Parts: sequence; C-alpha cells; structure tokens
Amino acid sequence: MARINTNIPSLIAQSSLSRANDDLALRLQRLSTGLRINRGADDPAGLIVSERLRSELQGLERAIGNSERASSVIATTEAYLTEVSDLLTSIKGLVIEAANTGGVSDEEIAANQLQVDSAIESITRISNTASFAGLQLLNGSLAYLTSGVATSALTGVDIFGAQFGTNSSIPVQVEVISSAQTGQLFLSGTAVGALTSSVSIEIAGMQGVQVLTFVSGTSMQAVVDAVNTVSESTGVSASLVSATDQSSGLTFNSLTYGSDAFVSVRKTGAGGDFFRVFGDANIETQRDTGRDVTAIINGTLATGDGLDVSLNTPSLRLELNLTPGYAQTTGSVKSFDITGGGVTFQLGPEISSTQQVGVGFKSIAASRIGGTLVGGVRYFLDSLKSGGANSLVGGRAREAALVLDASITEVSVLRGRIGAFERNTIQTNIRSLQVGFENIASSESKIRDTDFAAETAALTRAQILTQAGTSVLATANLTSQNVLALLQ
Repeated sequence: MARINTNIPSLIAQSSLSRANDDLALRLQRLSTGLRINRGADDPAGLIVSERLRSELQGLERAIGNSERASSVIATTEAYLTEVSDLLTSIKGLVIEAANTGGVSDEEIAANQLQVDSAIESITRISNTASFAGLQLLNGSLAYLTSGVATSALTGVDIFGAQFGTNSSIPVQVEVISSAQTGQLFLSGTAVGALTSSVSIEIAGMQGVQVLTFVSGTSMQAVVDAVNTVSESTGVSASLVSATDQSSGLTFNSLTYGSDAFVSVRKTGAGGDFFRVFGDANIETQRDTGRDVTAIINGTLATGDGLDVSLNTPSLRLELNLTPGYAQTTGSVKSFDITGGGVTFQLGPEISSTQQVGVGFKSIAASRIGGTLVGGVRYFLDSLKSGGANSLVGGRAREAALVLDASITEVSVLRGRIGAFERNTIQTNIRSLQVGFENIASSESKIRDTDFAAETAALTRAQILTQAGTSVLATANLTSQNVLALLQ
C-alpha cells in the first residue's frame, strides 16, 4: 500500500499505546494510594459493598468505645458503693457493741451513736457526690420514675432496667396467682380451754429451737404468751384461733413468708398424749413450710421469694415488695407506669432497642436504703441516727440491726447486679464487637485494598507495553516516508 493520508499501523499503535498508558496510570494510582478501588469505575459492585462495610466498621468502632465508656461508668459506680459497704460494715460493729448493755456504759453507747451518725451522713454525702464526667450516679437522678404505684399493695418498687423503645412510658400490671403463706400448724383446743396434762414441746423455726414445759391446767392463752416470748429466738409465733375462745385451739406460724420459712412443733418426753398438731387438709404432722408468692407481671410469670417477686426479661428487669395483704389475695391486679428515668447504654453499631441496654441506678442516700418492716412500720437507714426511731441511745439496737442488715444486703445486691452487668453484658459485648470488627475489616481490605504483589507485576507489564508501544508508533510513523522512493 502506498497511501499516506491514513496511516493505519500508526493508528493501531496509538490505540495500543493509549491503553498501555491508561493501564500504567491505573497501576501507579493503586500503588500510590494503597487502594484497589479509588472511584466507582474501578469496581462498581465492590465499591458498594466496601462502603457498606466501612460504615459497619465505623459503627463497630464507636460501639466498642461506648461499651468501654459504659464499663468505666459501672466501675466508678461500684467503687463508690464499695466505700458505702465499708461504712455499713463499720456501723454493724457499733450496733453489736451497743447491744451489750451489761458491759458498755451509756457514755460509750452515746459515743457509738456519734460514730453511727457520722457514717450515715457520709453515706448520704457519697450518694450526692458520686459522679462520672458530670453524670450523677447515685443520687437518684438515674433512677426510673414511676406513677400510680398502689402503696397499699406494693411497699417497694426497684426497677433495674427498662427498654422504652419508641414508647414514652411502660405500663406494668401485677396479678397474684398463688398467695404467699407462712408455715402454719394447728393445735386442737380442749373443752376447758387449757392443757389436760403436763407436756414439754419443742418449738423450731428459722431462728432456732426452744423447748417449753407446761403443767396440766395451763391455759391456752398462757401457752400462746410463752411461745411468743421466745419467738425472736425461734422465728415462730402463736395465736388463738378465736381471740375470745380459748377452747378454739391455737395456731403456730413462722414469722416470715416463703418456702424458706418453716415451723416445727413436737412433743418431747413422756405425757401429753393429747398434744397433736395438724397441717393443711387436717393432716397430722410436726412440720410445715411456707410458700412463696407467685405473680404474673405483664403476662410473664415472675419469680417469687417470700413476699417479693422479680422479673428479668430483655425489656424489663424489676423487683417488687408486696404487702402481706396483697400477697395473699389472688386474682387482684395492680397497675402502675414507668414514666421515664434510667440511663441508656448504646452497646451496638446500630441505633435500635435490641442494641441498647437500659439501666437504673437508685439513690443510696440513708433515707432510701434498708427499708424494713419493724412493728408494721417501714424504716430506713436514717432511722438509726440520733433522734431516730431506731437509734442506739434509744435502746433500739435489735431494730437497728434489722434495718442495717437490710441495708447491707441491698447495697451488696446492687453491687452484684452491676458487677454481673459489667461482666456478662459489657465485657462480652466488647469481645464480640472486637471479633466482628476484625473480620469485617479483613473483608473490607480484601475488596478495596491494593494487592502490591499483583499490582507490581502489572506495573512492570504496563511499563514494558508503554515502551514497546512508543517504539512501534515511531516505526509506524516512519513507514509513510517510504513513498518518497516512488517519486525519484
């Protein structure tokens, strides 16, 4: 061919050189940025997947940070509670010492009272000052708020966690389906309303064992009085079936409710053949145990323990203290609302109720912990202070010990709950998120990052093709000059 207007070999060489230059530029870009995908045209489908993975990685990274922050909050809270526990333990020693009135003077008891006052004030001060980055932890500002609680039926409502979701409040319905019972035994009465022969009986309960001896002719009321005199050391009380009729017989009851409570009454030694006690269904027995209350809360069977019921579900965790009257009334429904409060920990990479955990921190002020029924009145830890109903100088060491033991248990249980939350929820969540972060980061890297070994080899190929294309293009451009030979 001897045409010069169109140099086909040159055009072919130019096209090949252009592609080689584009490939060379691509390899250089990938090697310089470290990314295989720098724009959508590099890999449209890979770009979509990698961007999603990057978003998930960002969420996981923040979720890990949130979980670590939550762990710090919990650890700080428990550190304050540890100090409260130490103060309560020190008060325990002072109360026990004050009860030794035979060896401790009034002045020493008064000195102990001053120490108790100081310790109780310190507990309230810790409650008011415990904070984390400006967040008040134990003054009740992080406790859940309730409304409509029937105090005649519910003496205590402790909410540990609630998931509101998109709701502004959470309704709570409580229905007793099986009543709480004390351990109870029945002694048949006599026509004369008194013991017909001498008898020794053993009374046993949760607090211990006592043996009482009665002579023939002792009135049933005298038996009741004798049993009640030692009820503190046995955990068993007695009463006439009919307060106005001593021939009606009498009942022995455990002082507390629940399956742990029991009453045991049996005759010891010779005589007293008439003495026979009966349990339920008029069956002769020497021992009877109580029964825990059983209730349904929001359609879920709650766990009963004496007069207390607790619910532990992903959406609601709480404990209710029922009054004896309500705990023995089946079929009655009581309702209240959780209207707000608490704190939400965002532990997952997505904002949804399934990846959030609600937790409430109640106030540990002395006026809020240790709620205990003493003589039908509910007292708290602040009742141990000077001038309080259960002060040491007022000679109420036994009552003070009951309230104090309840306070120690309450704080210990709170520490156990938040400790379990940190260990079983937060720490396991951090580990699982870290595993997910590692695997997703690896997947994203495989899709988007440059394989330097492959790209280096491709770069070498592109460089050779570019050099060869340049040489071939020069040769193709020279071929047209051969036409000049025909003009000579």
